[in-house]
Amino acid sequence: MGQGGAAVRALVPCSRGGAGAADTTSAVFGAFQGQTAGHGYFPTGKLHRVEPVLRAKLAPGTLDVLRVSNMIAKLAKTCTLRIRPDKLNFILADKVASGGVSMWCELEQENFFSEFQMEGVSAENNEIYLELTSENLSRALKTAQNARALKIKLTNKHFPCLTVSIELLSVSSSSRIVTHDIPVKVIPRKLWKDLQEPAVPDSDVSIYLPVLKTMKSVVEKMRNISNHLIIEANLNGDLNLKIETEVVCVTTHFKDLGNPPLASENASQARNPEQMAEVHVDIRKLLQFLAGQQVNPTKAVCNIVRNKIVHFDLLHEDVSLQYFIPALS
Repeated sequence: MGQGGAAVRALVPCSRGGAGAADTTSAVFGAFQGQTAGHGYFPTGKLHRVEPVLRAKLAPGTLDVLRVSNMIAKLAKTCTLRIRPDKLNFILADKVASGGVSMWCELEQENFFSEFQMEGVSAENNEIYLELTSENLSRALKTAQNARALKIKLTNKHFPCLTVSIELLSVSSSSRIVTHDIPVKVIPRKLWKDLQEPAVPDSDVSIYLPVLKTMKSVVEKMRNISNHLIIEANLNGDLNLKIETEVVCVTTHFKDLGNPPLASENASQARNPEQMAEVHVDIRKLLQFLAGQQVNPTKAVCNIVRNKIVHFDLLHEDVSLQYFIPALS
């Protein structure tokens, strides 16, 4: 740091989040030697750091990393961050059978970091799983809107942290460092099996979604009438959102949305294209999913398994998101 520089450190509390942008990004993830199974915290010992600490120029798409953190904060209060040499995943693995939603968000790291290095628990298991509060990461990155550099490291500050160091340029051209220590829990290897990519069940109907902002506006109005919503679709590209109560029935129709070719071919062999497949869902869970979509995706597909689950498959350029909402019993 040059003369006149300053350093600020903040322990990120569980509070409001945001998103921003950075000019330079690098990431170093380390794990303690011997951290293979058993405890969800760092054992006493020396931090096995990856050397050297890397700096990287802004890679195309890094702004999306910051937007992703904001999206995840809206979708899940806590989540698991899975780190591998080639991919990063944000995971929410509530039990669908118990009425919980599941999420699997994936980023190809080479599309976001121009330099990247990490070491997992071992050469054979070169992965790291961290549980964190989503808003904490989002809030920390908010301060990087005008950053010259941004680094992320896994550190031990009497407890495991993701340490986000942001170099900011002041009016006098001197730099200052703002550091956020985000508390995390290191998930032991024996629990990794519960945090794998969800299996996608064979759907009765797959259909492209309308503009998500339009869909969100419709669902928000319906929420004032009922807590339950029916999603139904067919192989002719028709999608209906319905609510039914003892006194009123309201339906919004979306026509000519189209169906993914492969899904249509597989399903049409034994299904009338006009026949609707439907699923009843908690309207609040659907609205939470829609509220998290700040930018309309390049691809958005809805897969309906009749009376069991609705699976949303979204692609935001270099970011993919799968979201599962179980049917109401």
